Amino acid sequence: MTPETDSAGKFLESYNPRDYPSVALTVDLVVFAVARGVLKVALVRRGEHPFKDVLALPGGFVGAEESAGKAAERELAEETGLDLGRLPVHIEQLATYTSPDRDPRMRVVSVAHLALLASSGTSLPMIAAGSDAASAGWYAVHDILRSDGLAFDHAVILGDGLARLAGKMEYTTVAARLLPEEFTLTQLRTVYDAVWETTLAAGNFTRKMMPQLNDTGRKTRGSTGGAPAALFTATDRHIHPPLKRFPTAPVQPRRS
Repeated sequence: MTPETDSAGKFLESYNPRDYPSVALTVDLVVFAVARGVLKVALVRRGEHPFKDVLALPGGFVGAEESAGKAAERELAEETGLDLGRLPVHIEQLATYTSPDRDPRMRVVSVAHLALLASSGTSLPMIAAGSDAASAGWYAVHDILRSDGLAFDHAVILGDGLARLAGKMEYTTVAARLLPEEFTLTQLRTVYDAVWETTLAAGNFTRKMMPQLNDTGRKTRGSTGGAPAALFTATDRHIHPPLKRFPTAPVQPRRS
């Protein structure tokens, strides 16, 4: 044993973690999906105090032997039944929330994750409440943010998740993460409209997005009253100049 090793060992033997304030680590998940033209988020209704019976993002405490990522997957499965390992989902860390008073129980730091769940746009996976959740379901994001009725600081986290997604959609093809691998331009534009809560002009959208897409050469099966539509896949090319968020409201004539 070297002197350095011996010194480090003695230091660790005398080190007392109780000399420092305890801080708990949690994870929270912002899980987005689009169904019938509406951006949805997975929420649970808390079954225990604090904030009993109040809607919240799924999440919970990180175990002593867990990483934040593994805890996020476990908590989501326990509270909603959604298994990120079996679903077409893109997940990334969103931000870390450290406000001293964000949890009334104790000092709690949360590592929030953003998850984008791919869907056909017509239906979403069923959510079943488990663990300490009284219920769970899909809720319209923009309505929830306007109501400001979430537990803890989850309205802030949800707003940050929406801002991250909405901002990246200006210059990347991240919106395609909310769709099947092959999709139509109409499906992609529907995602933009749902996230940005606007109505984009179809022609301008098509011209802007085509350089970032690959045409598969395949088409959708024609349905009653509609012609088959071309199917595309997304590339990782950036949109330049960025696509702007703006409604297609008619321009009002100038008053003389």
